[in-house]
Amino acid sequence: MHSIHLARTAYGRPETPVRSNRQIEYDLFARITRQLTEASKRRRSDFPTLAKAIHDNAKLWTTLAADVAGPGNGLPEKLRAQLFYLYEFTATHSRKVLSEDASAEVLIDINTAIMRGLRGEGDAK
Repeated sequence: MHSIHLARTAYGRPETPVRSNRQIEYDLFARITRQLTEASKRRRSDFPTLAKAIHDNAKLWTTLAADVAGPGNGLPEKLRAQLFYLYEFTATHSRKVLSEDASAEVLIDINTAIMRGLRGEGDAK
C-alpha cells in the first residue's frame, strides 16, 4: 500500500482528472481568444498588449499548421487542408491588424469556430 501511495503522489494528484488532447487544445484556444478579445477592446490605448495577443495567436496557429502538415497527423486530409488554409489566412490578417488596417474580430471569430468544433458543436451557433 505504501508504494502505491508513493507512486500516486510522485506523479501528480490522483484526484486530478485526466484531460484529453481535445480539452487541452480547447483551453489553449479559449485562453488566447480571451487575450485577443480583451486586447482588441483596448487597441488604441494599449497597442503592445494587442501585439502580444496577436503574436500568441500566431504561435498557436503556426504550431497547429506544422501539426496538420505532418505525415503523422490523423485528421482527414480535407480537414487538414482547411486548417492549414486558416493558418495562412490568420497569418495574413494578423499583419493587417498589426499595421492597423483591420480589426482582430475575424481572428476571434475563427478561434471561436475552432473552439465550437473542439466541443463537438460543429457549425451550430
